[in-house]
Amino acid sequence: FMGWDRNILTDSGGFQMVSLLKLAEITEEGVTFDNPFKDSDDDKEICAENDGGDGVPVDEDEGKDTTTTTSRKRPSPTTSTDTSKSQRMLLRPEDSIHHQNNIGSDIIMALDDVVSSVSDDNTRFKIATYRTLRWLDRCFSAHRRPHDQNLFPIVQGGLDTTPGGLRDICLAGFRLRDDKAPGYAIGGLAGGESKDEFWRVVHHCCSALPDAKPRYLMGVGYPLDLVVCTALGVDMYDCVYPTRTARFGVALVDGEAPGTLRLKGHGCAEDYRVIMEGCKCMACCDGNGDGGGYTRARLHAMLKNDNPLAVSLVTHHNLAYMMTLNRRMRDAIKNDTYGDFSRSFVRDQYRGKENGGQDVPSWVKDALHAAGITLDK
Repeated sequence: FMGWDRNILTDSGGFQMVSLLKLAEITEEGVTFDNPFKDSDDDKEICAENDGGDGVPVDEDEGKDTTTTTSRKRPSPTTSTDTSKSQRMLLRPEDSIHHQNNIGSDIIMALDDVVSSVSDDNTRFKIATYRTLRWLDRCFSAHRRPHDQNLFPIVQGGLDTTPGGLRDICLAGFRLRDDKAPGYAIGGLAGGESKDEFWRVVHHCCSALPDAKPRYLMGVGYPLDLVVCTALGVDMYDCVYPTRTARFGVALVDGEAPGTLRLKGHGCAEDYRVIMEGCKCMACCDGNGDGGGYTRARLHAMLKNDNPLAVSLVTHHNLAYMMTLNRRMRDAIKNDTYGDFSRSFVRDQYRGKENGGQDVPSWVKDALHAAGITLDK
């Protein structure tokens, strides 16, 4: 019904274990969500699972537990279409795959047990890592359309990149199932962890995942992150950032970090340039694609007056910017010039304090160095 003849990727629902944690009850069977519209005061605080186990896990069944600690006694989940405010919904790995099979998306994701990257509960990370492997087997078993839908496992394990640590355990489990996986996703990031921790997990996973299969980094969409992580070996991304930041009147542009233009700012009120010269989006060009378009001043006035057209225009620009960036990265890879491209991109954003700009962050230098790219060249 979408009329879209290109690739479609659907997620499994695992991220909602983080974003809707207070409404979620996670057990070995699956995750049960409370109806967020109920009125009862004693339903406001829901505790996540805290089932146990000490030390280092030695097999995929360790820590397996169907009990859950919650702040109150819960009724059984319902599968009916009743819309009463007490309704609860159980999402099992099999349910997630069933729905994605019905949607017919080209790439579908396994239901994983996701823990916030800033959590300090090591036991919870351990349980989630092993449960992700067990749930993956259930996803593979439930997958009815392996001939035309690609089911990607999602690497979990928190920020643990130590030898034999949780990320290694998850990756080792995936290697045992590699014949069933046409590609892999890297999950559990972009949740508030430091950039140094972030790039090290990406590098660790990319180094262990097969080169011949796509690597998909979930929830990452800042332009600089894309340039750096592509150097580390990532092939695919998804993120709400380009569209969400457009709703606040912020446009993505080339140049000095952070690479954004705040169209609501006073500086745009009398700026009669388009958002970005050379951009072919509907905001920067007229209907013939040969210039004209909307000036920053006009967009400023429209945004200040809550004109919804302005948000649509900035959204289109940001998506066009990201598509152009991905095209440039792809061309650089094909031409074996990605090192030069990434150096140029970083230098444009970080001119150095001696030139009136900002110095390159240490995490960018370290990540690119790990990818074999030095900025001093």
